[in-house]
Amino acid sequence: MHPPARSGIGLRQPHAQALLGAPPPLGFVEVHAENYFGAGGAALAVLESARAQWPLSVHGVGLGLGSAAGLDMEHLRRLAALVQRFEPVLVSEHACFARAPRSAGGPLVHGNDLLPIAFNEAALTILAANVQQAQDALRRPLLLENLSAYVHWADNTLAEPAFFNELARRTGCGLLLDVNNLVVNALNEGADEAAAAAAACRWVDTITPGIVGEIHLAGYHVASDVVIDDHGSRVHAPVWQVYRHALRRLGWRPTLVEWDTDLPELPVLLAEAAAADAVWAEVAGAAAWAPGALHAA
Repeated sequence: MHPPARSGIGLRQPHAQALLGAPPPLGFVEVHAENYFGAGGAALAVLESARAQWPLSVHGVGLGLGSAAGLDMEHLRRLAALVQRFEPVLVSEHACFARAPRSAGGPLVHGNDLLPIAFNEAALTILAANVQQAQDALRRPLLLENLSAYVHWADNTLAEPAFFNELARRTGCGLLLDVNNLVVNALNEGADEAAAAAAACRWVDTITPGIVGEIHLAGYHVASDVVIDDHGSRVHAPVWQVYRHALRRLGWRPTLVEWDTDLPELPVLLAEAAAADAVWAEVAGAAAWAPGALHAA
């Protein structure tokens, strides 16, 4: 199946009836895999209906591919069954860890969060082995998303883009480039919005273009002492700036507008997806007049 040629949105329960009753011209819809691990029921029936209307992206949040304790094989089995049943055009997860023993030699526990991994050779080796195991089970390459991280490991030795470049080289996986996360991380490192956008653009310039298979956009929340990647508002201006830069460098990539908290009325969310399409139309139109014009990839 060819990559979607328009932007997409998340399939969320409050919007499902309106979406399916009058299907808008979306490129795809995305779901969180773990919400559909059951054997049947209303949720899977809705997903079947959505899959008949649009290409599907399955985005996992619980596999914990960076966990030194290894993968939960039952979780992976359920993910593989979901992927086999619905044949999504995109399957993605996060470059994070989630599973670890509560104490030395104790039982494994799941952190129920996307916990940041170190950017060093040891973490890369663990992540690469787990990604390869997951891809073997899924019988397809995965896209791994860069995180918004609120703590950093003291033993980082690799720049984050170099880490993803090498992960892709070793495993054949791709990158789900979350532009919002790049901006949030830069803001939390003390940059203002202009400097955060510039730092995020430099990050994009360092990534190997061919490994990027999808882009995420979202809104963030500025609290008193931290910027939170809450997916609860319209996309902010610095994120649009970095997105425009990414498209100029990469060409078109399937783009999702994430909105998971404080869900708006459906027309607001659809307008954000249309805005992403408009950015691509602007970038592609400008490039059409220049040597080496961009094209959908």
